[in-house]
Amino acid sequence: MKSAFDQSYSLTMKRQSNSVLIEMNLLPEQDTEHARHLNTLASDGIDVFLLARGNLRGAVIHGTHMLNAMRRNHQLGIMESLILGHGYLATALVGSQLKEHGRVILSIDCSGPVQGMNVEATARGEVRGYLKNSAILIEEELESFDTGPFIGVGILSLTRHLERQKQPFTGQVLVEYGSIARDLANYYVQSEQTPTAFNLSVQFDTAGRISGAGGLFVQAVPGAHDEEKERAQALVEELPSLGRLFADRHTGADVVHRQFAALEPEIVGTREASFFCACSKERFARFIAGMSDQELDDLEANGPFPVTTVCHNCNSTYEFTRPEVRALAARHRNR
Repeated sequence: MKSAFDQSYSLTMKRQSNSVLIEMNLLPEQDTEHARHLNTLASDGIDVFLLARGNLRGAVIHGTHMLNAMRRNHQLGIMESLILGHGYLATALVGSQLKEHGRVILSIDCSGPVQGMNVEATARGEVRGYLKNSAILIEEELESFDTGPFIGVGILSLTRHLERQKQPFTGQVLVEYGSIARDLANYYVQSEQTPTAFNLSVQFDTAGRISGAGGLFVQAVPGAHDEEKERAQALVEELPSLGRLFADRHTGADVVHRQFAALEPEIVGTREASFFCACSKERFARFIAGMSDQELDDLEANGPFPVTTVCHNCNSTYEFTRPEVRALAARHRNR
């Protein structure tokens, strides 16, 4: 079980019920050279596959565009991008097991400088989330991309919201390795008794930009033979850098067919993968309108204006003028 460690807002507007909803703000790529590189790569996506005639299952994600969008919006440095990027890739892989309306949340509370993270993925491959501390102080030059010192120890929680189930299911394990790949694999063994191997990789170019990013997991299903599980484990550990492969324009299907040829791979489905948050100005307006009378009176009288709200999951900002706050206060009082 191994993790690979490699080295002005644009507003979308949507009309609905005669009102304008301002959705998630996506920052554009300003580096033209990097934009040209990204434009040469395949689209992000998740390939779901079977091995050993269905005795093993897995998924591979190409997430280079997703992680670049995540980094721009959250304005992250290299180590923060690596750690949160691993969280995005891993959560998207877990989400690929869910049915259409399911979603999964990976939550980590830890002793290291990042303090933890919260990442959510839907079965449709929409991923959002944040680090609890997105500005890590690094006093010395990094000698490796080992995330252990920045994560430390703590608790990893995985919460699944499944279709047709009223209550979510949450499992927890101790964070022992400071590696999302290894700790998540440990979660599956300890909490769900399912042997699972993860490989997560983010490749940085010489300028510190994310040039490629991807992840893969393989999981045994009941009835899998020990030799099949051991072979799959070894092949996951022998994987070349996924980030480098995707930076060099390979696809997820290429990786599966080449790396797992001995286990008769079969691609059985594909899904999209993207950095996406369902926040909007209207959602934050409802939050403001739901404040207490005293809070609204104080906000309306004292501001400061414009009132600025920030979505933790995608770092989008939404501003409200005094007239807008006054209208929201009136909406609250007239309920």
